[in-house]
Amino acid sequence: MKSVLKLWKPVLTAFTFLCVFAAAALAQEPYPIRPVTFIIPFSPGSSTDLGFRLLIKETEKYLGQPIVVMNKPGGGGTIGVSAVAASKPDGYTIGQSPSGGFLVIMPYIEKIPYHPLKDLTYIVQFAEPCFGVMVKADSPFKTFKDLIVYARQNPKKLTYGTNAPNSISNLIMEQIARKEGVQMIHIPFKGSAEYQTALLGGHVLFTAGEFNFSFLEGGQTRVLLFLGEKRHEDYPDIPVSKDLGYDVPFPVMNGVAGPKGLPEHVTKKLEDAFTRGMKEPAFIKGMKELHVTIRHRNSKDFTEFVTANYEIFGKVLKDMGLIK
Repeated sequence: MKSVLKLWKPVLTAFTFLCVFAAAALAQEPYPIRPVTFIIPFSPGSSTDLGFRLLIKETEKYLGQPIVVMNKPGGGGTIGVSAVAASKPDGYTIGQSPSGGFLVIMPYIEKIPYHPLKDLTYIVQFAEPCFGVMVKADSPFKTFKDLIVYARQNPKKLTYGTNAPNSISNLIMEQIARKEGVQMIHIPFKGSAEYQTALLGGHVLFTAGEFNFSFLEGGQTRVLLFLGEKRHEDYPDIPVSKDLGYDVPFPVMNGVAGPKGLPEHVTKKLEDAFTRGMKEPAFIKGMKELHVTIRHRNSKDFTEFVTANYEIFGKVLKDMGLIK
């Protein structure tokens, strides 16, 4: 038996070497050699969709192949992200990374076909959408602290609207309310258009989330607080959450992701191409017109940011009694 094994040992060694060599060669095959499909999990025409299309247009020249946009709306963004997660890890199907609720809330409280950390490769972040606390232009509340004072003096009288129960904006406001020891009344709507209409109609005292800049620029609304990490360049005098002592995470971003298992050289090629696209004047000008803040995180930093926020919101949801 030993003699037989000795005879086969060189053959097995050679076979193993060939397998390793073939795998390495496959991993380093030229990329890309054909068009890349990019999945956006929302309908065409939104500011998010337009921002991605701006970047994709500028990135194509650096990638060396066309990037074909495919909108796959539904499921609060989960249908499109699921399609990316389930795709072959060869770099020819990528898309918008999960963000906000469908990154740090829905995976905890609903059954969805992907795990944000286990099923995706985070390639690059390029923007931070604008979320804020809005009031009507003629509202007596001049600062966010005015809202807190009113809530403290009038328990369960301060009403606000967001786009859904247990939305990212809802959870951020509830964390702030807990810190301040006040009670606010949350009124969920089906989307930002509805809660902004409710605000203008006097049905809620403020809103939290995305908003229409035309209302702000037209003098119909005012923003009291931005929920992002940095002050908005067009409104530098308006504070962000941390300026007021609210250490609440804001895991809302526009980024690019692919399925888990992308070869390292493919991830690097995509990261470099999108990063170079971000520096193009047409992209910068377009994002300014959309009022979306450009924010770059490379693949490593983006992955760490997503991981940290996913874990933080797991604790938040548990503290709020929404999960066990």
